[in-house]
Amino acid sequence: MNLPKGERPPVVELLEISKTYGEVDVLENVTLSLGAGEVVALIGDNGAGKSTLVKIVSGYLKPTSGRMKVGGQEVRFESPREARRRGIETVYQDLAIIGQLSLWRNFFLGQELRRKSRGVKVLNRSAMRKICLERLQDFGLESVHSPDQSAASLSGGERQTLAIARAVHFESRLLILDEPVASLSVREVRRVHETIAQARKRGLAILYIDHNMNHVVPVADRIALLERGRLKTVVKSGEVSAADLADLLA
Repeated sequence: MNLPKGERPPVVELLEISKTYGEVDVLENVTLSLGAGEVVALIGDNGAGKSTLVKIVSGYLKPTSGRMKVGGQEVRFESPREARRRGIETVYQDLAIIGQLSLWRNFFLGQELRRKSRGVKVLNRSAMRKICLERLQDFGLESVHSPDQSAASLSGGERQTLAIARAVHFESRLLILDEPVASLSVREVRRVHETIAQARKRGLAILYIDHNMNHVVPVADRIALLERGRLKTVVKSGEVSAADLADLLA
């Protein structure tokens, strides 16, 4: 039974997540939820615990204590592969796309389509090329004329768009973006933000990590501030300015 939107459980819910290394508390009782079609920005100084929290959500680390739910069901990931099976996709700034590979190979990397030929399963290259090109055109990548062109031919913002379009196609539920616009021009930042807006409209929950407050405010619905491993505050984006956020960090 499909519940009304307001009654659906969060896509991902973190409940009192803690992570310790010996006597060092990296995260302490972090509680945060992300709903479908929502962008939550995660900010904080270096060492605040952002990377550790992302690694826990994406299956690279196990929490010392606390619980995590996906779609209302409690989960405990043993690996990133399990997190992906549950619809959690992480796009790291420098590792999202392999420049030497073609667009379609990047798009289907690890999730290739296959068909039978004379009783043997082979790559369904024609189907993957067609789907890749259609999805990238859906996201407005006008510079893409062939799925066979290398990913290195794309700009930084276009590579991020490719990674996000891939996550949407494979029906990810939560998309984690780790500083997706670092070192990009103003025009490229705008492109990535437009792509994020499209992903949001398609119902993805998005966890957006960035250190630049001017990047966070225009795209986020809520902003969560980590400080020394603790969740200091969560504010609605419309209630604060970039200057306000800088003051909170200070």
